[in-house]
Amino acid sequence: MSSSLLVLLADTLSTFLQIYFVLLIVRILLTWFPNVDWYNPPFSILSQLTDPYLNIFRSIIPPLGGIDFSPILAILALQFLSRAVTMGLGSVVY
Repeated sequence: MSSSLLVLLADTLSTFLQIYFVLLIVRILLTWFPNVDWYNPPFSILSQLTDPYLNIFRSIIPPLGGIDFSPILAILALQFLSRAVTMGLGSVVY
């Protein structure tokens, strides 16, 4: 595989991870508003996109005292993956 194709794939994955990070932040911030109806668009779309990923971490860390700490772990994992892709991109280019 050529170097330019690997750079394109890594750059695309990095951009996707950045967009998904923003979606996660929006989802987490909207949970602070109890009047958000998660069954109406665009909230249902946001929920369908982010809940499968968050559920992975909810199974590891259940809510404690009504507070869900799993998004913290989910964001850390996403940032770690994003950093790994960026560092991998740097090693391919040079």
